[in-house]
Amino acid sequence: MDIKNAQKAVDAWIQEHGVRYFNELTNMAQLTEEVGEVARIIARRYGEQSEKESDKNKDLGEELADVIFVVLCLANQTGVDLEKAFEKKLELKTKRDHDRHHGNEKLK
Repeated sequence: MDIKNAQKAVDAWIQEHGVRYFNELTNMAQLTEEVGEVARIIARRYGEQSEKESDKNKDLGEELADVIFVVLCLANQTGVDLEKAFEKKLELKTKRDHDRHHGNEKLK
């Protein structure tokens, strides 16, 4: 599914199941919460923190999908064409960062 269709799918889900979008500030708080859940899994599974028994069954993919869902909600309710914005950002990063990353001795 491309980003444009993902935005449409989220909007359809909100209309059918969610009644309405939460306001932007609520969704921003929700996004922060979801990113925190991703950070917890990464820190404990791949970082130096020990993983609690209660966290061992948490699905990183599901938590990342939660982040994407809320980002798509925010894009929809603020009128952002996220696919177009992402393409523009990728082009900018390509021009700006290609030589910088290839010349970075820390990455070799």
